[in-house]
Amino acid sequence: MSGIPDRKEAQVKQLLEGPYPVVPTGLAAGAAARGDRLLRRRRALRRFGWAVLFAAAVAFTVWASLTRPWAGPPSGVSPPLEGW
Repeated sequence: MSGIPDRKEAQVKQLLEGPYPVVPTGLAAGAAARGDRLLRRRRALRRFGWAVLFAAAVAFTVWASLTRPWAGPPSGVSPPLEGW
């Protein structure tokens, strides 16, 4: 780097040394309200996701208890009849 100051660096120094801009009066309240809305929406989506997951688990349990997929299919051949 040469000893020549960068133009952007000079502009940043000028901004930091100068008067600070005026902040709008409702900025903090608006940001807090927006944050609250985002948190409520996120919380509602999380609850909805858990409810859907729970409903899917219950539906799978009911289906599995009714159809018993772990049991093999019934045999198509009957055992021989003996002793008649």
